[in-house]
Amino acid sequence: MNSSGRVKKTSSETEEQAVEIVAEGQEVAEESPVNVLEKAGASLTEVLAQAERAYAAYMEAQKEVARAYKANERKVEKTYKDAEKGAHSVYEEALEQALIARAEAEQKTEMAYREAKEQAKKAYEEKVRQALKVHQETIGQAWEVRESTVEQAWKIFSRETGQPGISQSR
Repeated sequence: MNSSGRVKKTSSETEEQAVEIVAEGQEVAEESPVNVLEKAGASLTEVLAQAERAYAAYMEAQKEVARAYKANERKVEKTYKDAEKGAHSVYEEALEQALIARAEAEQKTEMAYREAKEQAKKAYEEKVRQALKVHQETIGQAWEVRESTVEQAWKIFSRETGQPGISQSR
Protein backbone atom coordinates (compact mmCIF):
# COMPACT_ATOMS: atom_id res chain seq x y z
CA MET A 1 0.00 0.00 0.00
CA ASN A 2 2.86 2.07 0.50
CA SER A 3 3.77 2.38 -3.03
CA SER A 4 0.32 1.73 -4.35
CA GLY A 5 -1.19 4.11 -1.84
CA ARG A 6 1.23 6.67 -2.89
CA VAL A 7 0.53 6.04 -6.49
CA LYS A 8 -3.16 6.26 -5.84
CA LYS A 9 -2.70 9.44 -3.95
CA THR A 10 -0.55 10.85 -6.65
CA SER A 11 -2.93 9.67 -9.30
CA SER A 12 -5.85 11.24 -7.62
CA GLU A 13 -3.93 14.48 -7.20
CA THR A 14 -2.94 14.37 -10.81
CA GLU A 15 -6.49 13.61 -11.82
CA GLU A 16 -7.70 16.56 -9.82
CA GLN A 17 -5.08 18.80 -11.34
CA ALA A 18 -5.95 17.56 -14.79
CA VAL A 19 -9.61 18.17 -14.14
CA GLU A 20 -8.84 21.69 -12.99
CA ILE A 21 -6.67 22.37 -16.05
CA VAL A 22 -9.34 20.99 -18.34
CA ALA A 23 -11.97 23.07 -16.55
CA GLU A 24 -9.85 26.17 -16.89
CA GLY A 25 -9.20 25.36 -20.52
CA GLN A 26 -12.87 24.91 -21.09
CA GLU A 27 -13.55 28.24 -19.41
CA VAL A 28 -10.93 29.94 -21.53
CA ALA A 29 -12.19 28.15 -24.61
CA GLU A 30 -15.75 29.12 -23.85
CA GLU A 31 -14.72 32.67 -23.02
CA SER A 32 -12.17 33.18 -25.69
CA PRO A 33 -13.97 33.89 -28.93
CA VAL A 34 -16.69 36.13 -27.54
CA ASN A 35 -14.93 37.56 -24.52
CA VAL A 36 -11.72 38.29 -26.36
CA LEU A 37 -13.65 40.16 -29.03
CA GLU A 38 -15.69 41.91 -26.37
CA LYS A 39 -12.55 42.82 -24.45
CA ALA A 40 -10.90 43.98 -27.67
CA GLY A 41 -14.07 45.86 -28.64
CA ALA A 42 -14.25 47.34 -25.17
CA SER A 43 -10.66 48.48 -25.33
CA LEU A 44 -11.20 49.87 -28.87
CA THR A 45 -14.34 51.62 -27.65
CA GLU A 46 -12.38 52.98 -24.72
CA VAL A 47 -9.55 54.15 -27.02
CA LEU A 48 -12.11 55.70 -29.37
CA ALA A 49 -13.81 57.45 -26.42
CA GLN A 50 -10.41 58.72 -25.25
CA ALA A 51 -9.65 59.95 -28.76
CA GLU A 52 -13.02 61.71 -28.93
CA ARG A 53 -12.39 63.31 -25.53
CA ALA A 54 -8.89 64.36 -26.65
CA TYR A 55 -10.31 65.82 -29.88
CA ALA A 56 -13.02 67.65 -27.92
CA ALA A 57 -10.34 68.99 -25.55
CA TYR A 58 -8.25 70.01 -28.57
CA MET A 59 -11.21 71.82 -30.12
CA GLU A 60 -11.98 73.53 -26.80
CA ALA A 61 -8.31 74.56 -26.50
CA GLN A 62 -8.44 75.90 -30.06
CA LYS A 63 -11.56 77.91 -29.15
CA GLU A 64 -9.79 79.18 -26.03
CA VAL A 65 -6.81 80.27 -28.13
CA ALA A 66 -9.21 82.06 -30.51
CA ARG A 67 -10.88 83.77 -27.53
CA ALA A 68 -7.44 84.77 -26.21
CA TYR A 69 -6.52 86.22 -29.61
CA LYS A 70 -9.83 88.11 -29.74
CA ALA A 71 -9.27 89.41 -26.19
CA ASN A 72 -5.74 90.47 -27.12
CA GLU A 73 -7.06 92.16 -30.26
CA ARG A 74 -9.61 94.08 -28.17
CA LYS A 75 -6.87 95.13 -25.73
CA VAL A 76 -4.64 96.28 -28.58
CA GLU A 77 -7.57 98.15 -30.15
CA LYS A 78 -8.37 99.81 -26.81
CA THR A 79 -4.71 100.75 -26.34
CA TYR A 80 -4.67 102.22 -29.85
CA LYS A 81 -7.88 104.16 -29.23
CA ASP A 82 -6.50 105.46 -25.92
CA ALA A 83 -3.26 106.52 -27.63
CA GLU A 84 -5.23 108.14 -30.45
CA LYS A 85 -7.43 109.95 -27.93
CA GLY A 86 -4.36 111.09 -25.99
CA ALA A 87 -2.67 112.31 -29.16
CA HIS A 88 -5.84 114.17 -30.13
CA SER A 89 -5.99 115.80 -26.68
CA VAL A 90 -2.34 116.85 -26.94
CA TYR A 91 -3.02 118.20 -30.44
CA GLU A 92 -6.08 120.14 -29.28
CA GLU A 93 -4.16 121.61 -26.35
CA ALA A 94 -1.21 122.56 -28.58
CA LEU A 95 -3.60 124.09 -31.10
CA GLU A 96 -5.33 126.09 -28.38
CA GLN A 97 -1.98 127.32 -27.03
CA ALA A 98 -0.88 128.24 -30.56
CA LEU A 99 -4.08 130.21 -31.11
CA ILE A 100 -3.57 132.03 -27.81
CA ALA A 101 0.07 132.76 -28.69
CA ARG A 102 -0.99 134.03 -32.13
CA ALA A 103 -3.67 136.27 -30.63
CA GLU A 104 -1.17 137.66 -28.10
CA ALA A 105 1.41 138.23 -30.83
CA GLU A 106 -1.18 139.96 -33.03
CA GLN A 107 -2.25 142.13 -30.11
CA LYS A 108 1.37 143.06 -29.33
CA THR A 109 2.03 143.71 -33.02
CA GLU A 110 -1.06 145.89 -33.33
CA MET A 111 -0.07 147.79 -30.18
CA ALA A 112 3.48 148.22 -31.48
CA TYR A 113 2.03 149.35 -34.83
CA ARG A 114 -0.24 151.91 -33.13
CA GLU A 115 2.67 153.18 -31.03
CA ALA A 116 4.94 153.36 -34.10
CA LYS A 117 2.18 155.11 -36.05
CA GLU A 118 1.68 157.58 -33.20
CA GLN A 119 5.43 158.21 -33.01
CA ALA A 120 5.56 158.64 -36.79
CA LYS A 121 2.64 161.08 -36.59
CA LYS A 122 4.37 163.05 -33.84
CA ALA A 123 7.63 163.04 -35.79
CA TYR A 124 5.73 164.15 -38.91
CA GLU A 125 3.96 166.93 -37.02
CA GLU A 126 7.27 168.06 -35.51
CA LYS A 127 8.95 168.08 -38.94
CA VAL A 128 6.00 169.96 -40.43
CA ARG A 129 6.12 172.46 -37.54
CA GLN A 130 9.86 172.92 -38.01
CA ALA A 131 9.49 173.18 -41.79
CA LEU A 132 6.71 175.74 -41.37
CA LYS A 133 8.85 177.70 -38.95
CA VAL A 134 11.80 177.59 -41.36
CA HIS A 135 9.46 178.47 -44.21
CA GLN A 136 8.05 181.45 -42.35
CA GLU A 137 11.49 182.56 -41.23
CA THR A 138 12.82 182.20 -44.77
CA ILE A 139 9.88 184.11 -46.24
CA GLY A 140 10.34 186.75 -43.54
CA GLN A 141 14.04 187.04 -44.31
CA ALA A 142 13.37 187.10 -48.05
CA TRP A 143 10.81 189.86 -47.52
CA GLU A 144 13.31 191.87 -45.50
CA VAL A 145 15.92 191.36 -48.21
CA ARG A 146 13.41 192.40 -50.83
CA GLU A 147 12.40 195.46 -48.84
CA SER A 148 15.99 196.42 -48.29
CA THR A 149 16.84 195.82 -51.93
CA VAL A 150 13.86 197.82 -53.18
CA GLU A 151 14.70 200.63 -50.78
CA GLN A 152 18.27 200.71 -51.93
CA ALA A 153 17.18 200.63 -55.53
CA TRP A 154 14.95 203.66 -54.99
CA LYS A 155 17.64 205.45 -53.19
CA ILE A 156 19.98 204.83 -56.04
CA PHE A 157 17.33 205.83 -58.52
CA SER A 158 16.56 209.06 -56.62
CA ARG A 159 20.12 209.99 -56.29
CA GLU A 160 20.88 209.32 -59.90
CA THR A 161 17.78 210.92 -61.33
CA GLY A 162 17.26 213.60 -58.81
CA GLN A 163 13.70 212.76 -58.42
CA PRO A 164 12.20 212.11 -55.10
CA GLY A 165 11.61 208.45 -54.31
CA ILE A 166 8.29 206.91 -55.00
CA SER A 167 6.63 205.72 -51.90
CA GLN A 168 6.14 202.10 -51.80
CA SER A 169 2.71 200.75 -51.34
CA ARG A 170 3.80 197.49 -50.02
